Amino acid sequence: MILRPGNVPYADWRAIYHGAAPLLDDGCRAAIAASAASVERIVARGEPVYGINTGFGKLASVRIDTADLVTLQRNIVLSHAAGVGEAMPGPIVRLMMALKLASLAQGASGVRPSTVAMLEQMLVKGLIPVVPAQGSVGASGDLAPLAHMTAAMIGVGEIIVDGLFKPAAAALAEAGLDPLELGPKEGLALLNGTQFSTAYALAALFEAERIFRAALVTGIISTEAAKGSDAPFDPRIHALRGHRGQIDTANALRAMMSGSAIRASHRDNDVRVQDPYCLRCQPQVMGAVLDLLRQAATTLIVEANGVSDNPLVFPETDEALSGGNFHAEPVAFAADMLAMALCEIGSITERRIAMLVDPALSGLPAFLTPKPGLNSGFMIPQVTAAALVSENKQRAYPASVDSIPTSANQEDHVSMAAHGARRLLAMAANVDAIIGIELLVACQGCDFHAPLASSDAVEAVRMRLRQDVPTLADDRYMAPDIAAAMKLVANNVLAEMVGELPGIAA
Repeated sequence: MILRPGNVPYADWRAIYHGAAPLLDDGCRAAIAASAASVERIVARGEPVYGINTGFGKLASVRIDTADLVTLQRNIVLSHAAGVGEAMPGPIVRLMMALKLASLAQGASGVRPSTVAMLEQMLVKGLIPVVPAQGSVGASGDLAPLAHMTAAMIGVGEIIVDGLFKPAAAALAEAGLDPLELGPKEGLALLNGTQFSTAYALAALFEAERIFRAALVTGIISTEAAKGSDAPFDPRIHALRGHRGQIDTANALRAMMSGSAIRASHRDNDVRVQDPYCLRCQPQVMGAVLDLLRQAATTLIVEANGVSDNPLVFPETDEALSGGNFHAEPVAFAADMLAMALCEIGSITERRIAMLVDPALSGLPAFLTPKPGLNSGFMIPQVTAAALVSENKQRAYPASVDSIPTSANQEDHVSMAAHGARRLLAMAANVDAIIGIELLVACQGCDFHAPLASSDAVEAVRMRLRQDVPTLADDRYMAPDIAAAMKLVANNVLAEMVGELPGIAA
């Protein structure tokens, strides 16, 4: 796929996350070359310019001799490669590399065309640097993780090729690439930026959009299992409030329920006046989630298409201006929004599970087993869902409200975007499990309504689950059932089976 720096859409970033190899649009090559030439002229002038011929951070006042400029750039990479913890997942490393590629290619960072080409070729050839996931505070850029990425480019550290860990120098050689020798400004340009935080946040956004759609599907199956009403999805209700996400969500829920014989069976003379909030307020809760996802997407796509280096090079005047684009506060806020969204999807989903296993609320057999007492049915899957919801609540505390001074107080306010974004994938995995449990519970509830059937969309999903998980009659080993349902959720099977559902690009 062709990457057009500064103008890469949401769908393209998602495609890169899922494995597409980006190639730079040739139209950006001239700007890269002009920026590199500008750095050469700045060096030739001999004036002190941060990051080009000075030390870094608190050491910015230390002047570096011209003969040491190459060593300076190598040293910043080696000294800053101080990350700890588990390695980043490969898809997120690739996304981080693509984000850095798009940033450098805008011609404001002063790197040479050969350096940009190196990053591009590593992506094309599937060379994935081993990058420890902990060590960034989200300003001054994601220094430690980006240093590990850059270290691989100079032949230091490790690279994963086809799932195998190899010394970086050997992996580069096998791919026909020579290790980089960094020129003035290049080490700093590769290290400075928000690409680690943004990659994690984008990955979480892609997963959250998938999760949102899956929860709409399981939510409507639960509504059918509880013989809930579709009146709360009437478009007149939502038009009066006006929130776009709420309107889109209600439309989707109503469409999925259309044609249901289960709904028709209790449309008249139902003694219940109103459903519990977990059913009735799905458009309001999930609609607010959708609006939040869209808002986070707007922020993250702007960030992904921006330049977060420092200093920034302006070739038309041969100026290198120091600023603070490396501060990841926008990413931190977006990550906190995603944490809230994931938390709320899981929370309302668990409430529907709890409602369905409670005969006083659902009108179904206790814990959805034909022989309660002898069998426990879905008693403990609900407990598991509750545990995961609580775990996500604990993880959802805003990361952006925290800060800690670094670099001898030179960098005295930081965003914590890296931590805020990195926690999100674990939260998403928890919600996958919660939705998987709802899928099992809701379909079991609908089974009790046979021979009445739901809508074509709901029945298609229910029959797909039954290919892997039979109806629960007597108690059996439950973990494989949950794993099978989670797999359907994680692989986006539910949303694909019901047709068009609202999302970020809608």
